[in-house]
Amino acid sequence: MTKRETRISLIRSFVQSGHIKTQSELVDLLAEQGIEATQATISRDIAEMGLQKKDGGGYYVLPEDAFVRRMVKELVREVVPAQNLVVVKASTGAAQGVAAALDGAELKGIIGSIAGDDTIMLIAADNEGAVKLAATIDSFRS
Repeated sequence: MTKRETRISLIRSFVQSGHIKTQSELVDLLAEQGIEATQATISRDIAEMGLQKKDGGGYYVLPEDAFVRRMVKELVREVVPAQNLVVVKASTGAAQGVAAALDGAELKGIIGSIAGDDTIMLIAADNEGAVKLAATIDSFRS
């Protein structure tokens, strides 16, 4: 992996796992990992990756995360964990699109998904994973 690919991969993981508000935060986090980068380099990386600021909090989000958040907010009515499964109730005809968005966002904890017309079943590794996954998806609704 090249330095650039490593840097992009780290930025992606920082954005997915934290509340990154500024480019300088990314510069500092990269430095902690032994990757030296200027603010200008980070700015170019952000533009190339298509990172967006989340409404309200001003945190960076990946474009696929912004898309899935919008889909869930507009089309999901209910999210319920059941054992190692998460049942997602969506508007009529929307389940397959929402499932595709969830799959594309590569949320941690999804082993697989099945979508019908208005219901999605997500499979998690265990009960605890299903509860966390349901909470993550439900947080997108607010």
